[in-house]
Amino acid sequence: MSLALHLPALQVVLPLISAPLAVLLRHGGLAFATVTAAAWTAFACAIGLWLQIGQAEGGVISYAIGNWPPPWGIEYRVDRLASFVLLLVSGMAALVLPWSRASIEREIPRDLHYLYYAMFGLCLTGLLGITITGDAFNIFVFLEISSLSSYVLIALGRDRRALTAAYQYLIMGSIGATFIVIGIGFLYLMTGTLNLADMALRIREVENTRPVLVALAFLTVGISLKLALFPLHQWLPSAYTYAPSAVTAFLAATATKVSVYVLIRFYFTVFGESLVFDKLPLPQIMLWLSLIAMFGASAIAIFQDNLKRLFAYSSVGQVGYITLGLSFDSVNGLTASIVHLFNHGIAKGAIFLLIGGLVIGMAKAGAVPPAPTFDRLAGLAKRMPLTSFGIVIGGLSLIGVPGTVGFVSKWYLIVAALEKDQFWLVGAILLSSLLAVAYVWRFVEVAYFRAPPVGQEARCEAPLALLLPAWLLVIATIWFGLDTSLTVGSALDAAQQMVKSGR
Repeated sequence: MSLALHLPALQVVLPLISAPLAVLLRHGGLAFATVTAAAWTAFACAIGLWLQIGQAEGGVISYAIGNWPPPWGIEYRVDRLASFVLLLVSGMAALVLPWSRASIEREIPRDLHYLYYAMFGLCLTGLLGITITGDAFNIFVFLEISSLSSYVLIALGRDRRALTAAYQYLIMGSIGATFIVIGIGFLYLMTGTLNLADMALRIREVENTRPVLVALAFLTVGISLKLALFPLHQWLPSAYTYAPSAVTAFLAATATKVSVYVLIRFYFTVFGESLVFDKLPLPQIMLWLSLIAMFGASAIAIFQDNLKRLFAYSSVGQVGYITLGLSFDSVNGLTASIVHLFNHGIAKGAIFLLIGGLVIGMAKAGAVPPAPTFDRLAGLAKRMPLTSFGIVIGGLSLIGVPGTVGFVSKWYLIVAALEKDQFWLVGAILLSSLLAVAYVWRFVEVAYFRAPPVGQEARCEAPLALLLPAWLLVIATIWFGLDTSLTVGSALDAAQQMVKSGR
């Protein structure tokens, strides 16, 4: 029996098994080896699935769990969009886990290391499961697995405010999950199935009924809370600021992106374009909320004193760009959303890993790493040149400078706006990028044009174990900004497949 046929199951099962093993081992080193091996194997499975999609009939791989054919049994369903997101999630886990091996020594008590790896394995399981499942209720189950483990991961931060951030995330995340499960319940009530493909067929007969519209509303609000769409983003800044650095990097690169994927999946696969974009004012609502996020969150970022919090608010603004692409209801708009989902994950993952490295590099031996406030960053470029330069490159991507992945995303957003003759939106995209210039310049000005504090002139670059994974993402930020065959090619194929299925 060919192992390649079971890649969809292995994608989820291996990280899931690694989590309880990490708890049973109760040893940080062994738990690290177990979960990291599972993450790298999951990444290999994701690559295999991405390659198989090109040869699959109709561009879709269907895997029946327990050989029960859908819709009677649970189906894992992989198309071009799912395979693209699987690459991002598993790839980020494969890089963040080795990075976290060195970082958590300073950020998490040693006796909790095995618990950190167990929760990381569960979080990875949940995110991969959300992406690959073809069952609506399974989406909710995997969403809760990833969310509950995320709450624990955030709470592991040494700062007491991490507990408050985790509690706030728990409350808002539970509200979002409740909205999602209510929406799924209404869909099951009207269609009698939980299989997404089967649901998409049956919903055409009842798409104008009130319960279906209520389901759409509940799912939109619940998923928007999970993806931190303004004004449902209040959980994100504190969660990213006070969580351990590895947790911040992984969640910033993957969690909100998977939630965007779920929104796209329900909009185009289940409800269909005609209901979401033609019969309801959702595009207009999403357009204005996206613009408020792009300008409002970016403006708030400018005035932050903590570098992690600054880039946390930046993430809220960047989510606005992703949802802006959805509002266009076009192949180019959806391509922009999907490619920015991937590109922003890479760039923001690199930035938060580098910030974690500078925090650890600034800490005195045996001391708790300090918060990366701007008064501590003066002259950082002289002390930590590689870290500082990497953050600048990541910042240039957020601005959208040519040669970085951020430029590719904004280029397709502008193309989508011009395609709809919405020239004023082109100006809005460019103007909002100037706000990114302002908050990135704050770091540049402090790190490069201020003298270091007295007694801290000596060079103290982050350890190689922290620099290497972060710089791999920095290089990817430039590489995929110059060679877009993988990112734009996959995003365009996925957008065309989604739009075709939604009509």
